[in-house]
Amino acid sequence: MSTFEDRPFDVVLFGATGFTGKLVADYLAERAGANGVRWAIAGRSREKLEAVQRELAARDEGLADLPILIADSHDVAALDRLAPQTRVVCTTVGPYAKYGLELARACARSGTSYCDLTGEPNFVRSVIDDCHDIAKGTRARLVNCCGYDSIPSDLGAHMAWDHARRTYGEGLSWVKVFTGRMKGAASGGTVASALGIMEAAKQSRELRRLLLDPHGLDPERGKAPRDPFEDDQRGVRFDEDIGRWTAPFIMASINARVVRRSHALLREDGGGYGQRFRYNEAMSFGRGPRGLVTATAVTAGIGGFFAAAAFGPTRTLLERMVLPAPGEGPSREAIESGFFEMHVLAKTESGTRLRGRIAGTRDPGYGETAKMLAESAMCLAKDSARLEPRFGVLTPAAAMGMRLVERLRDAGMTFDIHEA
Repeated sequence: MSTFEDRPFDVVLFGATGFTGKLVADYLAERAGANGVRWAIAGRSREKLEAVQRELAARDEGLADLPILIADSHDVAALDRLAPQTRVVCTTVGPYAKYGLELARACARSGTSYCDLTGEPNFVRSVIDDCHDIAKGTRARLVNCCGYDSIPSDLGAHMAWDHARRTYGEGLSWVKVFTGRMKGAASGGTVASALGIMEAAKQSRELRRLLLDPHGLDPERGKAPRDPFEDDQRGVRFDEDIGRWTAPFIMASINARVVRRSHALLREDGGGYGQRFRYNEAMSFGRGPRGLVTATAVTAGIGGFFAAAAFGPTRTLLERMVLPAPGEGPSREAIESGFFEMHVLAKTESGTRLRGRIAGTRDPGYGETAKMLAESAMCLAKDSARLEPRFGVLTPAAAMGMRLVERLRDAGMTFDIHEA
């Protein structure tokens, strides 16, 4: 195994020929040089990778010789050759439960850090169970959920804790995160992952238990007592803390578990966000009758979608007529015109209220996700000396914390927190 310092690449982008992979490649083409990042693209088709190389070189002739590495997601030997060549593997190849585990294993074995875009709790649990101890031994940081799933939520809670710790010298009682204004298209890869989880859950009682467990991604399951505060929201509620009507947020099923894993990982080091820290999140709407109507309609729509997707004939119709396919995505103009914001509410252990805002200026599932993943990869590769000496299967907050917040602020995202 090569040492971390003498590896030929800082970042290898695996899956550079897919829709999101190309967006990440574009971002690296713009930013990698200024960050001193040596990078390469990788995948299973040399022909498609060379086409990406030509597209990048058309905008920057210095990328005409961008290195290309060949490996298939299920070719263990090829992945074992790829991983030791780089400090970080950044992968966009999903659904990850189908295509991701062998790559994570190869990175753990070779001491290579890793980041992905998964929003699949079952995949994250598999990586934890298979790779955590190995990665700790090789001093690798394997970081799942480095896109819109789940960086805004995970770093939002971490930012609130960091502010409370520095300003008041105390931890947090709870954090709530709510969606705000948003404009963006559904990701074909995200839809495929969600449908795959639904299908697998039909066959697996253990998976159903995992999906219903608020602490399903904690280092040790079954240790945290059940608290209704942390149950995934199922219906419409008026939240007194934000003063708005709220509805279930589909992504809370992964985001909330990632935040709770961050807290649990920090507790293993003698810290954590607070002695009795709790977390939850939801979609938010207005405070009046219009907000109630909208929240009710959204909740009904979510329920209708999952009911239709659970039934074979209607699911097939959805896939053919409505839902985007994996690898499909919106136009560049639509990506650039998108945006999102999320509201962070927190209460310190002594009762001080904090309020924060996280925002991005492009489509959350594509433009901002490509930014978040690429910055995570560069952070892992170039900022290792500034990160906590924490290794294994981590979260964005546990691995990179406020250093990643700084990078994303510099890249144009908003991360604000203040006393309410």
